[in-house]
Amino acid sequence: MKFLFERDTWQEIYESVRKNKMRTFITVIGVTWGIFLLVTLLGCARGMENSFNRLFGDFATNSVFIWGQSTEKAFQGFQKGKRVLLNLNDVESIKKEINGIEFVVPRNRRNGTIIRNFQSGDFTINGDFPVLDKVQKKNLTLGRFINQTDITEKRKVIVISEEIYKQYFDKKENPIGENLELNQINFIVIGVFKNGNIGMTSDIHIPFTTFQQIYNTGQDIGMMMVTGKSDSDIKQVEIDTKLLLKNLHNIHPEDTRAIGGFNLGKEFEKMNGFLTGMQFLTWFVGIATLIAGVFAIGNILLITVKERTKEIGIRRAIGATPLMIKRQIILEAVTLALVAGFLGIFGGGLVLIVIDKIWGQGEDAVLVNPSVSIPIIFISVGILVILGTLIGLIPATKATQVNPIEALNS
Repeated sequence: MKFLFERDTWQEIYESVRKNKMRTFITVIGVTWGIFLLVTLLGCARGMENSFNRLFGDFATNSVFIWGQSTEKAFQGFQKGKRVLLNLNDVESIKKEINGIEFVVPRNRRNGTIIRNFQSGDFTINGDFPVLDKVQKKNLTLGRFINQTDITEKRKVIVISEEIYKQYFDKKENPIGENLELNQINFIVIGVFKNGNIGMTSDIHIPFTTFQQIYNTGQDIGMMMVTGKSDSDIKQVEIDTKLLLKNLHNIHPEDTRAIGGFNLGKEFEKMNGFLTGMQFLTWFVGIATLIAGVFAIGNILLITVKERTKEIGIRRAIGATPLMIKRQIILEAVTLALVAGFLGIFGGGLVLIVIDKIWGQGEDAVLVNPSVSIPIIFISVGILVILGTLIGLIPATKATQVNPIEALNS
């Protein structure tokens, strides 16, 4: 390793590059482009993954949404078109009968009118249990979410979105403990939350039991969220849950319309598959381009060795061993590869900064924080060193085969 710190070693590499500036530049471009593509595409893939995670970040992704619709087949004396109303007993049955379930969250939803200080507006009112916060984490900016005491005592408390807070309260006003009139009933504000990005936004949450009283819904529920355990197959959970509900509500087993559903876990799995495929394609394209560029370095060094035949012969004649000649050529190949690689990494980093400024800002950002991790950079540099060493062996071996006497006579 001592030769790495000798001035003559690097002086020789510099002279070789200086004598073939254009050839070296064209060669280096190939490797630079390869590592640039790798960094840029991997950064964009990471930005898409971050965007996707932010989009679904509020939800337990191993979940399925289920609701009642109307039958499309007559069954056991019931006519086609029977409306299916799910209820709290269904929730308990699912918890007991279906394997692999973490949570079952019943919900109700209606429209309601909010009034405060002569301001009024219509919003979506959700009747919820505290467990909702475990499967759809609320980003609370003030106060708290509904708790079990609110449910048991049927409290008239309300959790509102930031949009409603901005509409009904002054900018620096603390809404916690203040009253809002919902459907001519006074509710106390206990929390303010920021909506997520998945599109299923909420305006207002009140205790499920309070909702039952206001809208006289009894045991009926509008929908439920069924969340599987981390090792559960959410697609099988959906199938089993729908089959159980069909049995409970006297629905034909082959009726596909009676029970509606949206499997978030299945969609999440599809997106993960897409991201994995994109990352694989990125690595494939990037490494293929790198190999092509490194091969170009090898070809250039072969030409250089041929042009330096006399010089190599002189070095051999004055005592240079084949190992010294070989390591010099390999070091030149690795140096060119690393210089090209660092240029590509730097260029890719600049492009990712620009992409972040253009497409990575705001709530609707397409690519959130497009970046490449430090380990990936080290892996890329390691690949360059390995490829540079391997490809440098070809011209290095060619150089050691030079006969000193023949070289001096050439």
